[in-house]
Amino acid sequence: MPEQPQITAGAYLRLVALGAVVGIPAALVAAMFLALVHDVEHWLWHDLSDALGHSSPPWYLVIGLPAVGGLIVALARLLLPGDGGHRPLEGLSMGATPVAYGPGIALAGLGTLAFGAVLGPEAPLIALGSVVGMSVTLFYRANQREERVLATAGSFSAISALFGGPLVGGMLMVEGGLAAGAALLPLILPGFVAAAVGYLIFVGFGDWGGIQAQSLVVPDLPPYTGTHFGDLLVAVCVGVLAALVVTAARRGAGVLDRRRDRAQIPLLLVAGGLAVGLLAQTADWLGANSQDVLFSGQASVPGLVTSDSTKIVLILFLAKAIAYGVSLGAGFRGGPVFPAIFLAIALATFACVWFDVSPTLAVAIGTAAGTAAVTRLLVTASLFATLLVGTAGIDAVPAAVIAASAAWLTMAAVDRRTGPSPSPPVS
Repeated sequence: MPEQPQITAGAYLRLVALGAVVGIPAALVAAMFLALVHDVEHWLWHDLSDALGHSSPPWYLVIGLPAVGGLIVALARLLLPGDGGHRPLEGLSMGATPVAYGPGIALAGLGTLAFGAVLGPEAPLIALGSVVGMSVTLFYRANQREERVLATAGSFSAISALFGGPLVGGMLMVEGGLAAGAALLPLILPGFVAAAVGYLIFVGFGDWGGIQAQSLVVPDLPPYTGTHFGDLLVAVCVGVLAALVVTAARRGAGVLDRRRDRAQIPLLLVAGGLAVGLLAQTADWLGANSQDVLFSGQASVPGLVTSDSTKIVLILFLAKAIAYGVSLGAGFRGGPVFPAIFLAIALATFACVWFDVSPTLAVAIGTAAGTAAVTRLLVTASLFATLLVGTAGIDAVPAAVIAASAAWLTMAAVDRRTGPSPSPPVS
């Protein structure tokens, strides 16, 4: 295999500067995409319901809209270059994305996210940020390594708001790229700079465009003080169970995903959308909120952790887990992380209901366990959980680390026993 050209000091400084420059349009593109998703989602699930004379989405919209979204994803995958982006069962890919793939990724992401499929916005944002980074190479002659630097910088600028700033995105880049060894080093600084600049752009937008609605934010968490042995046991249990649930969902999705004949794509996506809608409406008939089953789950976490009903939490957990597996395997295009976090927090919420565990602890250990189960990244998962709970949950950090470790060890044990799951870690 030929050795890649080395980046000279001058060229590297130019890449750092380009990383800062790429961070601005990447963040703008990400903000516009999130704004579009938010506006379409609001129109479909609120304004349309009001126009039809309903205070909440009626059953036929709950069942039908995800199927319409599936049709939109099918059109994007069949008619536009790039197959709508990476398959969610492939994990989060940080590779360079050709500029021509941008429209298909955006349309498939819109059909998935705004119409209710249970996947997150992180994968489309990573891909669109990469597209912005690669667009720089239309004006700047870059070798393969430099292209990867620019694509990575755009990706981490685009997702910096979702993960609470540049630190989590930067650690994701570092921890996910450890296998690259010394080849990772040239990626780090331009990526950090782009993520920091991108986050400043997002901060400037504030609540515009529903950016906060797409990120994971849990306001008004009560202070969690002290670390109790029982809470550490809860963290271990949540970590183990979250890994098993994610594994089950992904292996079930893998059965659907094997049907990859292009002629079957529209049928599988529409059928998958109908299944997701039926699961959500069934949960609604049983007393839960259908909107908490649909979508990736960020907006539903605050209500979930304050629930005092075992029945409601169980309904949401089961419906969400099945809908997650269907969305993963049916061909929708989105990220796998945030629904897994919701499921792990739901597991921790049972401890809140039964044993009066702090909701702050539940958010910390659920976030860490769900992130680690999907990405196989320990430090990134723990850091994300720490930033999410903030000063109210500093004492919950040890439990979050234990939850992430338990999830990671469980995933490793499952892989050794049954073979790797269809979802590789971050690449």
